[in-house]
Amino acid sequence: MKTQPPAPPKLFHRFFRWFCHPALKKYIEGDLLELYDERIKTGGKRTADVRFIIDVLLLLRPSIIRPANDTQPANHYAMFKSYFKIGWRTLLKNKGYSLINIGGLTTGMAVAILIGLWVFDELSYDTNFTHYDRIARVIQNQTFDGRVETWFNEAMQLGPELRTTYGNNFDHVIVGTFPGGHKLSYNEKNVTKSGSFMEPGLAEMLTLKMLSGTSPGPKDLNTILLSQSTAKALFGDDDPIEKTLQVDNRYDVKVAGVYEDLPDNSSFSDLHVILPWALIAGDLEQQQVGWGNSWFQCLVQVAEGADMKDVSAKIKDAKMKRVMATDSKKYKPELFLHPMNQWRLHSEFKDGVSVGGAIQSVWMMGIIGGFVLFLACINFMNLSTARSEKRAKEVGIRKTIGSVRAQLINQFFTESLLVAMIAFALSLLVVQLALPWFNEVSGKRISILWGAPWFWMACGTFAVVTGLIAGSYPALYLSAFQPIKVLKGTFSAGRFSTVPRKVLVVVQFTVSVTLVIGTLIIFRQIQYAQNRPIGYSINGCVSVPIKTDEIMKRFDVLRNELLQTGAVEEIAASESSVTSTYTTNSGFEWQGKNPDVSEEFVTVGITHDFGKTIGWQIKNGRDLSKDFASDSSGFIVNEATADYLGFENPVGQVIKWSNNGEWKILGVVKNMVTRSPYEPVRPMLFFLKSNRLSFIHYNIVTIKINPLVSAKEAIAKIEPIFKKYDPANAFEYTFADQEFGKKFDAEKRIGQLAFVFAALAIFISCLGLLGLASFVAEQRTKEIGIRKVLGASVSELWTLLSKDFVALVIISCVVASPVSFYFMNNWLAQYYYRITISWQVFAIASVGALLITLLTVSFQSIKAALANPVNSLRSE
Repeated sequence: MKTQPPAPPKLFHRFFRWFCHPALKKYIEGDLLELYDERIKTGGKRTADVRFIIDVLLLLRPSIIRPANDTQPANHYAMFKSYFKIGWRTLLKNKGYSLINIGGLTTGMAVAILIGLWVFDELSYDTNFTHYDRIARVIQNQTFDGRVETWFNEAMQLGPELRTTYGNNFDHVIVGTFPGGHKLSYNEKNVTKSGSFMEPGLAEMLTLKMLSGTSPGPKDLNTILLSQSTAKALFGDDDPIEKTLQVDNRYDVKVAGVYEDLPDNSSFSDLHVILPWALIAGDLEQQQVGWGNSWFQCLVQVAEGADMKDVSAKIKDAKMKRVMATDSKKYKPELFLHPMNQWRLHSEFKDGVSVGGAIQSVWMMGIIGGFVLFLACINFMNLSTARSEKRAKEVGIRKTIGSVRAQLINQFFTESLLVAMIAFALSLLVVQLALPWFNEVSGKRISILWGAPWFWMACGTFAVVTGLIAGSYPALYLSAFQPIKVLKGTFSAGRFSTVPRKVLVVVQFTVSVTLVIGTLIIFRQIQYAQNRPIGYSINGCVSVPIKTDEIMKRFDVLRNELLQTGAVEEIAASESSVTSTYTTNSGFEWQGKNPDVSEEFVTVGITHDFGKTIGWQIKNGRDLSKDFASDSSGFIVNEATADYLGFENPVGQVIKWSNNGEWKILGVVKNMVTRSPYEPVRPMLFFLKSNRLSFIHYNIVTIKINPLVSAKEAIAKIEPIFKKYDPANAFEYTFADQEFGKKFDAEKRIGQLAFVFAALAIFISCLGLLGLASFVAEQRTKEIGIRKVLGASVSELWTLLSKDFVALVIISCVVASPVSFYFMNNWLAQYYYRITISWQVFAIASVGALLITLLTVSFQSIKAALANPVNSLRSE
């Protein structure tokens, strides 16, 4: 007797009705999670019903799973297409979380790309030169009072010495002046461009791209090279070759060639004019500029195949052999080569040894960029794992119908890559919009390298790696769910399932708070240096460069006319600007000096009334005076000099200055900050120019503006008088306070960038908190409803939902404090004049982080606490 098959359960009939539903297409395309959630409501028989549904699906759609003996190749294209479809639907279905994920990743990627472009610009400095790895400058270590100092300038005699004695080691040896402004005149046109007097061969060494003409040879004594922009400014569209122009109203020269402007990330970016060395060689010889006058730069290109270190060792004593034996014994000059590939990032020396330089900033910015991107990845991980229970059923069904873990991992990685690619496209837009601001703050001219294939390869790799990092933990975590527990309805993430998320939140805020603390310390250090007493008054002081000898020939007449305008309180001339003293000298003798020690004093030639003009503060003795002719042999010294000399009362003591005779100390002024505000004040000597100091040249006129007159009105009265005595040159001026402010530019730029990136790090972290708070509130909706019914107040519910997040941020602050102290204390160690890190910095950063956390979490917490409990409990 034939046995009748059992009647199919009622679920079977419902199942076939589902296939007539308009949403059939969606179900068949693979969204089994919604099939499970929306249709399977069978209570205790859930597991059996699910198995029955799967059996039917296998009969009707065998392509869902491939039999073990199926040898046909899998359709990977269709599989990944399905992954992207599911990922796209997931993004659209969870718009809030998708916006948080994409917004966080976009911000992190934009920061990483901006910093990456900045770092690339720094690392690619000077790489445009063909012989980049063989070019170097000759610098020297000298010992003064047991202290080794590194000088980047050399004597002009070093060039011939290296070519004659060590010529086989070099292809080029070139001595020249450091870049400075030069007035170029052609017909009625006048422009001022930065340039240098150089020995022949610079164009060949730097492999300048000649647009027209040729590089002048050694015998072309009166020919110059112009950059393309300079030639354009002077001659317009006319051919400049062989045209005669005048330099500094003094030299008549012909244009031999025009070269392409050098890029901004080049040490020679401001080299717009190359003047022949022969124009000034005669003047230098007449002034008897010798080995002791290190006023020039010396550039070399080592011979092909020669080792830079070996050549550097060979020339070590080249100067010592030529200078006077007594002098060399004292200051022990030692030469060495500083390769071009270290000029930008490794130009700081301490005790004669390289200690880095801008490379610290590169590392700092790179680390910040990496951490900000990492914070965005943490957001993705946290929100993906937090919503794991939402996708647990999907994972269970996929595993039951045959999906292996590798396929699930691929699916989740595909989804994270989709998010990463969307975020990457948006980040490029953000970077393009932010570049003008970023360039202004960083002082660069960076642009996105749209046409560079390597840029797109790097960015593509960057986006993929970011997607893989962001999706790694969710993929491994979600794919590990056991289908039996999930489909039975007994799945639970476990009591420790939130630990990884909490750890990631702690890491997020630890990094963010560390960045905030670091930014606060940088700004406090800058403020500390700015508030340092500088020993003189720069408010209202204007510096005017002296471009013609006529200014000093008629200086007294000029001074009287300026004073009569009523816009000027005082005026004086000096060898250098008060905010930038650069000349040093040695060869001084005084009573009690150790004869085996060589000293080095900053020396500044000045005119009478210089002290009144800048408002220096006399501590002992008196100022220079026109009433005493003997003051032409007198020194005004600062406190650092008085301490160095060792006299109990230095006023009246005599100092012998090499071949320049004896000088008497007339007065002692308080220390003045004229160089780096972060370094100790060096010993300084101020004196009047006299016949025995023929090598002193006044280069700056300093004017003290009447405080009752506006700067604009004062300049309007000053300019015509200068034009009267120097009609050939444009009137140029700078305010002393602005010049002094430039000393803080590097630190300010780093501080501003760090501040913005720290703010973005906090923003990304708060995005993550907002998403987690939203998820927690959603997960505890019924609990909140029950508590409200039982009488819980809004403040109690707010405390319930917020306390866990506050605890995590407190832990972050505790961890961030010692970490930031360690790194910032090391950063401050590079400054002699620096702050002491106080507890207030950590307190401000921690309280700020807590307040921001509470504001972020409170929005979602209060929203959940104010919700009507009827809406959350009516389905129970």
